[in-house]
Amino acid sequence: MKKFKYPLIYPRIYKSDKHKGIQVIKSGQITMSKITKNFEKNFSKYVGSKYSVMVNSGSSANLLAVTASCNPLRKKIFKRDQEALIPGICWSTSLWPLVLNGLKPVFVDVETATLNMNIEDLKKKITKKTKVIFCVHVLGNSTNMDEIKKIAKKKNLIVIEDTCESLGSSFKKKKLGTFGDFGTYSFYYSHQISSGEGGMVVCNSKEDHEILLALRAHGWSRDGYKHEVYKKKYPKLDERFIFTNMGFNLRPLDIQAAIANNQLKQIHTFKRNRTYNRNKIISYYNKNFKNKNFLNFVNNSNHVDCNWFGLPILINKKYKYKKRKIIKEIERLGIETRPIISGNFLNQPAIKLFKLNKNNYKLKKSQEVDDCGFFIGINTKKSSEKILKFVATNIGKAFLKVCK
Repeated sequence: MKKFKYPLIYPRIYKSDKHKGIQVIKSGQITMSKITKNFEKNFSKYVGSKYSVMVNSGSSANLLAVTASCNPLRKKIFKRDQEALIPGICWSTSLWPLVLNGLKPVFVDVETATLNMNIEDLKKKITKKTKVIFCVHVLGNSTNMDEIKKIAKKKNLIVIEDTCESLGSSFKKKKLGTFGDFGTYSFYYSHQISSGEGGMVVCNSKEDHEILLALRAHGWSRDGYKHEVYKKKYPKLDERFIFTNMGFNLRPLDIQAAIANNQLKQIHTFKRNRTYNRNKIISYYNKNFKNKNFLNFVNNSNHVDCNWFGLPILINKKYKYKKRKIIKEIERLGIETRPIISGNFLNQPAIKLFKLNKNNYKLKKSQEVDDCGFFIGINTKKSSEKILKFVATNIGKAFLKVCK
């Protein structure tokens, strides 16, 4: 792989994290146990949810949350062939759990200013079949969650928040991921905290927590509150192997939990450093290229305190046809880039393969983000003035060369 002077991700597992992981290995208890439960407890306290269930990835967290949403043991569920609203700018494993559970995705356009779901377009696409609003909080930013809650309450809709890129961000001082029925998070290597892989589902209902625990581990009852009830009800069954639900094996390792828990203790420092690095890059760029109308930096939405995952950038629309050349030049100068999530997901071949856009929706703003958007990484450690100036200067140089 090409080495960049300013990569998307700097090394994320630090000395103290390694020490916690080694302690688990030395203990001999590496599979899910007390350390995972302790991390779940600490995570709930941090985000402000009653319950947290750790899994092996953010993608698994989405699968678990959606599958729990339609579980027969739940009072408020959706049924197959009902509809879920999901933004056009999303990740593949935000979408596929909806499809796998029989929902028909309806794609909602976004706002270019925030990269998040456009509330007005969402309202237009609600029908009698709509049952789920699946929010995707992009790169640390959010849509207006007050409006989402108001709509969901009025229409009796389930709300799931994919917060995999936005751990630590808040809307009106309430952590993202805690507004809906379920919230999901990822601890992948590049995210706000990391354990290499890992994820979390949060909820506020004891009923939902019970379902999540069973679904995470084969459908077993033994991790749940009602295990003693099931033992009495089914005395002929081996109490160690009572299956009360469908299930997967999405369990994490205690090693992951130990590392993620250690990083959670540092999340305020990480956030402060990410914010500093982001703001310095923007400041240096504006100072040197303020008269050049090449690009716009995406800012936080109203009432959102962002824990930025990356620095999203939108190229001026008049240069969108030069985007590939611009990106190529930025990377040649030593700065690694990525698309904003997957761009407009309606462009992906899998949409056509599974016939997921039968209404042939055209998402104008999602396409604009696809055509004009990219992002660069933000280091969790405070970067040097030298490297931050390097990033700002060379992004400007790339535009000057390609767009002159």
